[in-house]
Amino acid sequence: MIHREPKSSNRYGGWREDWLATNVEPVLEPALPIIDAHHHLWHLRDNRYLLDEWLADVASGHDIRASVFVQCGAFYRAEGPAALRPVGETEFVNGVAAMTASGEFGAHRACAAIVGFADLTLGDAVAEVLAAHVAAGGGRFRGIRHAGAWDASDAVGRSSSNPSPGLYRDPTFRRGFARLADFGLSFDAWLYQFQLDDLADLARAFPDQSIVVDHVGGIVGIGPYAGRRQEFYPAWRASIQALAACPNVSVKLGGLSMKLCGFGMHERAEAPGSALLAETWRPYVEPCIEAFGPARCMFESNFPVDKHGCSYAVLWNAFKRLAAGASEADKRALFHETAARVYRLS
Repeated sequence: MIHREPKSSNRYGGWREDWLATNVEPVLEPALPIIDAHHHLWHLRDNRYLLDEWLADVASGHDIRASVFVQCGAFYRAEGPAALRPVGETEFVNGVAAMTASGEFGAHRACAAIVGFADLTLGDAVAEVLAAHVAAGGGRFRGIRHAGAWDASDAVGRSSSNPSPGLYRDPTFRRGFARLADFGLSFDAWLYQFQLDDLADLARAFPDQSIVVDHVGGIVGIGPYAGRRQEFYPAWRASIQALAACPNVSVKLGGLSMKLCGFGMHERAEAPGSALLAETWRPYVEPCIEAFGPARCMFESNFPVDKHGCSYAVLWNAFKRLAAGASEADKRALFHETAARVYRLS
């Protein structure tokens, strides 16, 4: 299958710079080193977020040393075998990474690690695609994300790979998943909170495979789930604890500004401040840190998807507020060291 993210400015971006500018804050702890563990770059008909836009956000005042690019269907090859077309995204991103590695844009190293897409339902045949990604990545290719996000409601939708409800339990998918180890690649999992038990089953079946749970496990608060957050919260927390029992699993702390989560920050008259964001997100971030420990947690911006709900500077201020009571060693893990270890960044 050909994987493309069905992005539009309405759901995945649509940020308003004038609205974001209604809340400008001093940067907290500006000397704290950060690896942004998850962001995207793309150019759509009505939505551009490329290196210039990324560097403008990174220049917010936080010490963003490097970043991890995660697949979003950008710049696939227009020709050639369908399974290999996603390698075009890696070629594009590696070029961006090389631009910032030149030092011409300062000390920041964008896309120092690259996570791409390969259709793992190809089974053993996916090895050719994985080898092509590694070759195209210039030493930066680190992993695969094959999203399994699925919901019966059209209001929530599903990831553009059009997965079956139980993709991560599918035997053919698992044959492809098993080939990641041949190339030393990690796996990023994007799914909804109601599917986390499928991921735990996958993690137990492959105890030596590094798995990263994106966006605290995919909180859903729209469509038929709107207004029912407390109803579903206990099951989410139990699933997070089950995943944390698998030592090969790490979790990304972020993605909570997505419209999918239903917090509605984008509907406010003025952009939210970091104190409000921290208190809103605390019930999801703190249980993840408690369950996984700082050594298996990493903060992420998920920009530009989360940009419609807050600015980059305010986002990282909110994360710093959430980590305010942590020791210096734990802060280093949450903001830098976990991402450096998982994605093998020096």
